[in-house]
Amino acid sequence: MGFYRKFVLPHLINLAMDNKDTARCRSELVPQARGQVLEVGIGSGLNLPFYSGQVSKVYGVDPSRELLHMARRRTGALPFPVELMNASAEALPLESESADTVVMTWSLCSIAEPGKALREIRRVLKPDGDLLFVEHGLAPEAETRKWQNRINRPWNAVAGGCNLNRQIDGLISSAGLVIRRLETTYLHGPRVFAFTYKGRAGKE
Repeated sequence: MGFYRKFVLPHLINLAMDNKDTARCRSELVPQARGQVLEVGIGSGLNLPFYSGQVSKVYGVDPSRELLHMARRRTGALPFPVELMNASAEALPLESESADTVVMTWSLCSIAEPGKALREIRRVLKPDGDLLFVEHGLAPEAETRKWQNRINRPWNAVAGGCNLNRQIDGLISSAGLVIRRLETTYLHGPRVFAFTYKGRAGKE
């Protein structure tokens, strides 16, 4: 699995997350970021082209050195500095209340301790800061949930720790963040993978 995780999985993730549906979600969400931005799970940097002139700097955190190497290739022509950090979302290498915006796209599903990571996000957010998120997770229909729970373990093993059955809005609220806007929908594809939460949250 070491070879697979290091040399195969990063390229599969990059390919899977680069499609019309995800690009549309990114184009709607990421331009809302402003000021000092922390992107949690920056991966291969697919969000980078969508940041606007309101951004002064992006700090990108990811536990995968291979994905960060891909992201570095996308930073050259950007009008703002990008600092990429090989780190865990559960221990963010930023000072408290230092980020105007935290961006998290299709990352919470694969973080080992999502509650701890969200509490870290709350710590680094400024009092008036925003968490912008788009994540896939637990569907509302009982039949789809049943299949999400049934195949979650084997899917987790081959998909880099990705979980299909996390209730994203509940996790965010449980970490002490207030959801200010939330949209849910199915993207194209099998329903067990496609139920999507998109929105904005912040401190109370």
